[in-house]
Amino acid sequence: MAETTNGFDYSAVTPDIKELADKAYQSTLIDSELYKKWDVKRGLRDLKGKGVLAGLTHISDVHAVDIINGESVPVDGTLRYRGYDVKDLVRGISSRNDFGFEEITYLLLFDKLPNRKELDDFRKILARYRALPKNFVRDVIMKAPSSNMMNTLARSVLTLYSYDSAAEDISIPNVLRQSLQLISLFPMLSVYSYQAYAHYQKNESLYIHMPDTSISLAENLLYILRPDSSYTELEAKVLDIAMVLHADHGGGNNSTFTTHVVTSTGTDTYSSVAASLGSLKGPRHGGANVKVVEMFATMKEEIKDWTDEEEVSRYLADILDKKAFDKKGLIYGVGHAVYSLSDPREIIFKSFVERLAHEKGLDKEFALYDTVERLAPKEIAKRRPIYKGVCANVDFYSGFVYQMLDLPPELYTPIFACARISGWSAHRIEELSNNGKIIRPAFKSAQPIRDYIRMDERE
Repeated sequence: MAETTNGFDYSAVTPDIKELADKAYQSTLIDSELYKKWDVKRGLRDLKGKGVLAGLTHISDVHAVDIINGESVPVDGTLRYRGYDVKDLVRGISSRNDFGFEEITYLLLFDKLPNRKELDDFRKILARYRALPKNFVRDVIMKAPSSNMMNTLARSVLTLYSYDSAAEDISIPNVLRQSLQLISLFPMLSVYSYQAYAHYQKNESLYIHMPDTSISLAENLLYILRPDSSYTELEAKVLDIAMVLHADHGGGNNSTFTTHVVTSTGTDTYSSVAASLGSLKGPRHGGANVKVVEMFATMKEEIKDWTDEEEVSRYLADILDKKAFDKKGLIYGVGHAVYSLSDPREIIFKSFVERLAHEKGLDKEFALYDTVERLAPKEIAKRRPIYKGVCANVDFYSGFVYQMLDLPPELYTPIFACARISGWSAHRIEELSNNGKIIRPAFKSAQPIRDYIRMDERE
């Protein structure tokens, strides 16, 4: 934040604030043994990382373990949208040589695979909403560009409330209308936010292309982003598949759970979506692919022979031992809260990534990714107890794809949001249709009871 006219910088952490912050930090520390004593599930997970069952959903399902003789046995991961295996859905989309995100959005919202007429009509509806209010780009997006597109995206969503005469109406028809508008507008809100930031804070040329209502959502995203609006068919198809694979991921991921929690209060659609965007912005949820790209950039500089598996293994060991990259001991893109043997999204995506890498002349880079994918779990297993196995997740390759598509890193997480808004919308409608109660988890106080101390007796 800029300094005010009186010369005080409100964005500075002053010494008195630092002193108070230390007191605040010390006052919030909780003895970790109390979690065991009262069987409190930290992060709503048990000791093995399994999420606490907090609701029911029809939208999608993540499966990574089988129960055999009362024991949890890790299996290859499966992701289902409305009961359909996502592998079959992607196979069907690819066999038609079609774009699939709109079809998957229809499935998530309406529990039905659309026939040709239903899909064509649905695409026309989405295209109809591919237009921002008059002067919105100038008056909202351009006025206060931010270095973080997720903040700008959330602000834009909240501002759209002011343009909606039925913003507070949470009837299902109105919420569906609002959802379809946001699904259609997210690419433009994201890209235009980046263009404003790049122009005003990076001194780059400003491009604001009007959307094309005759093409798919994935194609339109590339169309409005690139200065010349050009893209290859494979580029658009790979981006489309990335969005299909990110459209939903069960009800237990943080941002979707946020959708359910906030929706349960009866609030408006714009507030609900903004809250979910705030969740997805967090690097523990939506920022892993950026870290993967940064990790590989460093890796490619420091590993002399990318084909030498011993050298690659040594570097991975250095990462885990906090000697290399960001010294946090993490191999980004490897490991997942649910999947252990395999992430189905990563397996599906990998073949598309390989094709794009070949088109871009980046076969050696893809080979390095493949090598790290194979070696990283072995190095992790040498150093840490593995309760359920560890595997590469979808973020391992998504950042590489976005890099090959010349997408700026500032847009990686917003593109995630452009896909996940379909799932959030389906879950919001599901919550409004079924629950009727505010979601209110219990917290047990760990603070001892104390007697009041008069002012003149305090130390």
